[in-house]
Amino acid sequence: MNSRGIAVRIAGVCAAGLFGGLVTATAPSAVAAPDCSAAAVSGTVSSVTGEARAYLDAHPGANQAVTAAFGQPRPQAAATLRGYFTGNPQEYYALRGILAPIGEVQQSCNITALPPELASAYAEFMAG
Repeated sequence: MNSRGIAVRIAGVCAAGLFGGLVTATAPSAVAAPDCSAAAVSGTVSSVTGEARAYLDAHPGANQAVTAAFGQPRPQAAATLRGYFTGNPQEYYALRGILAPIGEVQQSCNITALPPELASAYAEFMAG
């Protein structure tokens, strides 16, 4: 896990289920042929949110860490998440895998599916 503030907001958003409907652009990529409509992107984000919620519900330790981090100042929240996921790397990689489709759709559709503050936190979390 990187020490530059683990994805506090993205993890908090996953815990709170606030991803749905956060699509901000839907310009299709010239190279990719996926469905980049607002509905398709929103569907991906919604599906990922549901999977993240289910994962956190089934992993009380991760859920507790994410929930605690959501209410903490960013440096403290980053330390909370870093501490938990460093001690439980299998859970970090599982949650990272669940969240990956958001990045894939953003890349293949050449869009931003998250607001700037979440996009930055998402990128940090996915980077490790």
